[in-house]
Amino acid sequence: FFFFFFFFFFFFFFFSSAMEVDVAAENGMARTPTQKQVTFYDAPEIAELNIDLRTQLGDTTSELSLGLGATSPSKLKAAEKDRHSKTGRRGLPKKGGAGGKGTWGKLTEVYNEDGVRDNKDPNYSSEDDDYIISPSSPEITPEQFRKEAEVIFKEYFDHGDTDEVKRSLSDLNIRNIKSEIVHVLLDLAMEARPPHRELASVLLSDLACAHVINTRDISDGFEAIFDQMTELSLDTPDVSEVIGNFIARCIADDCLPPCFVKNHINITDRQCLDALKRASLLLNMKHGLARLDTIWGMGGGQRPVVFLVKQIILLLKEYISSGDQTEAARCLVELEVPHFHHELVYQAVVLVLENGTESCMKMVMDLLLHMANITVLTQDQIDRGIMRVYGDMTEIVLDNPHAYVTLTKLVESCVTAGLLSQHLATQMPQRGRKRFVSEGDGGAIKSPED
Repeated sequence: FFFFFFFFFFFFFFFSSAMEVDVAAENGMARTPTQKQVTFYDAPEIAELNIDLRTQLGDTTSELSLGLGATSPSKLKAAEKDRHSKTGRRGLPKKGGAGGKGTWGKLTEVYNEDGVRDNKDPNYSSEDDDYIISPSSPEITPEQFRKEAEVIFKEYFDHGDTDEVKRSLSDLNIRNIKSEIVHVLLDLAMEARPPHRELASVLLSDLACAHVINTRDISDGFEAIFDQMTELSLDTPDVSEVIGNFIARCIADDCLPPCFVKNHINITDRQCLDALKRASLLLNMKHGLARLDTIWGMGGGQRPVVFLVKQIILLLKEYISSGDQTEAARCLVELEVPHFHHELVYQAVVLVLENGTESCMKMVMDLLLHMANITVLTQDQIDRGIMRVYGDMTEIVLDNPHAYVTLTKLVESCVTAGLLSQHLATQMPQRGRKRFVSEGDGGAIKSPED
């Protein structure tokens, strides 16, 4: 029985080995005696264990069973380089299998159904944008603009604020007639005084710097003025000189190119040629660009006080000689210093105190009344001038001993004429009366007049 059992066991073992060798031969693989059959299961719990076993077996492993099948060595190497997560988590493909960057995506999928918003995209269409509707005024005609511009520029000559002019012009639709800005402004400036012409030059420079008008618009405006030189000369005899000054000032302020004069040298009109020659002369003289800043003279607020005082004293002396009240008032207005008119009142009163005659007092009274009636002198300027005289009487009386007596008469006349108030007259200083004792009078007290 023991022999029979041993024989059966040996026969079964030998037969099983022969079957495995035949199967290996059919698969084209040779099995060595030392090889071991290892089976790996694709389960998250033994994922790390599989890697350890493959590392221990090394190159001797020729057959690994993953689940139910066998894997070749080339696939084993690819599995070692696999970069997928070993944590066992199951991740879905990015974009749901539609690919990544630079791919077309899923079939029948449409992106951005609302339209392309990037204006640089080839498929961009402006019809997809949201429209913003804002009200706009219709373009006005040159005749309508002249009416509006005259009001704007006349107000500018009063306040001198260029920003206000820019805001007013921005409300007008003048995109195609911007040269009319220069035309209307120069037309008004030629009829105005030099300070207003200076304001016009400043406005042209500011409008050009703010890109409200360009060089072409300014050039077209001057050409429109050239066409009306004959008509303008009727109201402004020195129109050639004035336009020449404007051209030179615009070139100095970089509003016009320097070649503007040379490009119009072929004009046949004599007055236009005189204006261009005047501009060329001003630009080519020594330190010409620096002198053009004061081409229209210095404004009253920029002149030194000493200069203004000298001009007022000269004005009064000429009036005493000629007696022309209108000319004296015109000269005072041309100084452009309405805030300094109290100096005229002061100098006029001092002139009366120094002269001391009734005729001089009467002429000064008539001049002050005339200037007050035409509103050249305001009441506050008259009061300020008189108060200045009150404060300087201690110094004036040193050269004119009878100054207090003359001042009393003048103040009474001004009160009677309505130039001064009674309250201001009561503030007039009085000369101090010193009393002393004379030895020859026996100790009697007498006044200095005695």
